[in-house]
This record gives sequence, C-alpha cells and structure tokens, in this order.
Amino acid sequence: MRTQVAIIGAGPAGLMLGRLLDLAGVDNLILERRSADYVLGRIRAGVLEQGAVDLMDRARVGQRLHAEGLVHEGTVLSFDGEDLRIDFTALVGRQVTVYGQTEVTRDLMAARPDRVIYEAEDVALHDIDGAASVSWVQEGVARRIDCDYIAGCDGFHGVSRASVPASAIRTFERVYPFGWLGVLVDRPPVSRELIYANHERGFALCSQRSLSRSRYYVQVGTTDTVEDWSDQRFWDELRHRLEPTTAEAVETGPSIEKSIAQLRSFVAEPLRFGRLFLAGDAAHIVPPTGAKGLNLAMSDVDMLAEALIGFYRDGSTAGLDGYSARALSRIWKAERFSWWMTNLLHAFPENGPFGRRMQRAEFDYLAGSRVARQSLAENYTGLPH
Repeated sequence: MRTQVAIIGAGPAGLMLGRLLDLAGVDNLILERRSADYVLGRIRAGVLEQGAVDLMDRARVGQRLHAEGLVHEGTVLSFDGEDLRIDFTALVGRQVTVYGQTEVTRDLMAARPDRVIYEAEDVALHDIDGAASVSWVQEGVARRIDCDYIAGCDGFHGVSRASVPASAIRTFERVYPFGWLGVLVDRPPVSRELIYANHERGFALCSQRSLSRSRYYVQVGTTDTVEDWSDQRFWDELRHRLEPTTAEAVETGPSIEKSIAQLRSFVAEPLRFGRLFLAGDAAHIVPPTGAKGLNLAMSDVDMLAEALIGFYRDGSTAGLDGYSARALSRIWKAERFSWWMTNLLHAFPENGPFGRRMQRAEFDYLAGSRVARQSLAENYTGLPH
C-alpha cells in the first residue's frame, strides 16, 4: 500500500487535514486507534474563531454550522459580581460561533466516508527521516503503508510525538494547580453570551451548546473527583460564584455528562522531524479559558495543508520547510492569551491578597480602557491564520 500523506488521528485536526488534501487531489489515509463512535462521543470545546468558521466553509462542510451555530458578538467577564461586557463586533468587527467540537467532527466525518481506518491498533511510525511508512494491526492482521509524509494529529498522548527522539525535541509546560469540573445539562443557557466569572471561591463559566443545552464549569482542586460533586453541590457552588441576578436565573437539572479536566499549557518545538509533522494537541495544549484548543488545531492543519498542497502542485518545499516556525509563531501567541486569561480569572490562593488585588487592577484596567478591551477581543475572536 502507498499514499502521499499518512494522517495519524481522526479527530477534527486529522479529519480537516484529510478533507483539505482531498479537495486539492492529494492522496491520504487517516488512521485512528479508537472507534468512530468513541471519537464522536468526546465532549469538547464549542467556541469557533472566525478563522475556523472560514476554514469550515473552504472545506465545504460549513452548511450545518451556519444553520445551527450560535453567533456571539461579545462575552461577559465578571469580578466579584461586577460584570463587564466585551463587545467583539464594536471593538474588532468580528464574532465567534458556538458550535460543539462533536458537531465539527460529525460534519467532517460525513464528508469523509472512506479512507479512514478506525480501531487501528499498535500504530507505529517508521524511518521518519527517510523512506517513511506507518504500520498498524487491523482485526488481528498486520498492515503497513508507505508514504511521502506523516501528519501527527493524534493528540497529547498519541504515538506521533512519542516517536520523535528525545534529543530532537524540546517541550515547555506549565501545569496549573486546579481543574475544571464541567456539567452538561438540557436546560436553556442562563445568558445569550458566555460569562467568565472570577470569584474569591474560584472561577466559574456559563457556556452553552445550543439554545436548549448548557455547559457550566467551576474551578476545583487537583485532587477532586467527579464522585465528590453531586449535582446539588455543583449548582450551589456555581451560584455562589455568579452575580446574584445571574445566579437566580440559572435553570438547573440533572447532569447528562460530568467530568473534570486538569489545566495545563504545553508546547513542543519544533513541529517537523524529517517527514513527520505535528499538529493540534500532539504539538500543544492550552488551558480552555481562552477557547483556543480546537481553533489552534484548525489553524495548524490549515497551514500544513497549504504547505503539502504547494509541494504536490509546484514541487516547492518552501511551505514544508517553513511550517514549524510559522505555526509556532501563532501557537505561542495563543498560549500567551490563554495563560493571561487563566491568570486573570482563577483563584490562586498561593498568590495571597497581593495577587488578588492585581487581578482586580487588571479587571479595572479592562473596564476603563477601550484599547485593552480591543486587545482582548482581537485575541479571543482569533488572530489571522
């Protein structure tokens, strides 16, 4: 077997890369170790930057997004019950769209009914500096495919980054001393826009998946488990952290999904190793505070697709040679913004009263400075791909 590009991972990054290559006539095969149902069952972020929306359109999979996605022209920051709205449209002339990652994946799957191998076991990358190939086991049978290039889109724990010699890669990481407990509930959102709240008891977020389904989060300790949090305890704590009128308006109900995500910032450098390229969570992780994870993956594969298509169209390696530096420039800017949002909005008891006052000063500066709000809006709605 042979293909031009072997893509490891059938999440939104791998599927989008495959779709862009398909449209340009570049042959590719996607390998995924999980089942299709498992991939679709993952509950992830749901805020798309304008650039990600535009990319869905260019990939010709944006129809349902425009029909069902919720366009948000702003967001609300809250500090100890005092609300500040950031008006994206007025400040930068752009918006974001709430459309779940599961739905993005579903749309991309529908556009790619074949050339995706699910439940590929024991995936291994070979000779990434020379005659590259990928092997795997499918239904007990060992298989192998030769390729020109490999795109590692298989996430933080995937085989792609793990296949790189430790001496060839450098990683940067910050693990935060808390996590997010998230609850999904079939109740209308408390607000038409997202609310990010900083309270002395900890961070809270009021988000949504549709006009009838809401997603709420509260900051919890690193040792907390889902079992520690009954639905009633969660709703009580969420209300404590919100402005009183908002807290009163929250419609509660039985959780249909509840999980805890630990927060970290992570970047690997470089993103190219011979014939292997890293993209998405294989290359970086951001805390979810700035809604950048899925959006960064989309910008990575947009750049990588452009580089690969340029090579097969013109024979030029310039795009491939420049991919790592180009992608990392945008990645580090998104990491900075997510780190800044995380530090602004979460409780850091170890920082003491001084740290709390610094957060207050930052919030007051945002409230009083259009330039500061404009910077927030520019980053939140997404820097250019």
